[in-house]
Parts: sequence; C-alpha cells; structure tokens
Amino acid sequence: MVEAASGDAYLLHPVGRVASPLTDAAIAPRQGDEGAPAAWLVFDAHVAPALRDLRAGADLVVLTWLDRARRDVLAVHPRGDDARPETGVFSTRSPHRPNPIGLHRVRVLTVDGLRVQVADLEALDGTPVLDVKPVLGAVDER
Repeated sequence: MVEAASGDAYLLHPVGRVASPLTDAAIAPRQGDEGAPAAWLVFDAHVAPALRDLRAGADLVVLTWLDRARRDVLAVHPRGDDARPETGVFSTRSPHRPNPIGLHRVRVLTVDGLRVQVADLEALDGTPVLDVKPVLGAVDER
C-alpha cells in the first residue's frame, strides 16, 4: 500500500514481473538506451486479455515499482557524480524517491502468451510491473 502525505493510501497490484539477466543495480545501465539487454515482461494470467493487441515492433512505456530503491531520498547528485550539484529527485531519473515508480520506454520484440520480450529495459530481474501503455504518436494518429 502506498500512503500519501495527506494520509490517503493507494493500493497498487503488480500485473507481472521483469525477467532479466540484470541482477545487480551497481552494474546495470542507468537508462535503457545505455546498453540494457533484452528482457521479458512476465504477466499474471488474470491480465491476459490486456495483452491481446500487443505486437512486435510496438513502442511501450512500462511502469514498474522499483522495489529495491530507497524511499527517503529527496535530493541526489545526478548519476551519483559528486562533482555535479545536488538536485531534487523530481528533476532527475534517480530510482531513489518517495514513490519509486520506474518509467521505461521499450520496444516489443516478441509476444509469447503471457510473456512479452522487450528491448532496452534496464529494470532488474524480479522488478514488479505496474502497468504498460503504448507510446502515442501525434494527436491525429490516435
């Protein structure tokens, strides 16, 4: 359960998990386009109907819960570089933040039942998947 500062709480249920060769955050790429390997999104059976229109070549935004991130960090030196000025996490892509929601742009390589192989996913093995959305083109393409 996610509890907001106002005391409100929001319950998130993962729809799947990441299956990836990346297991160590210290050596994983910081962004997907920095050498991340192909990985699988492995979905729970109850969301199978939501997958039916995914196709190879589609660009997606994958939202994850960065379950190994710290939630008490409000400012960081971008990319862990102490030479850079400390910056509020809302102006960075740091995984360490009050609500560690990961945002990943990926391309679908293969769809195999409840498994979707994607390119350029820097999330660690076992990371919970919260949602998947298509990357939209121009407004007149919807």
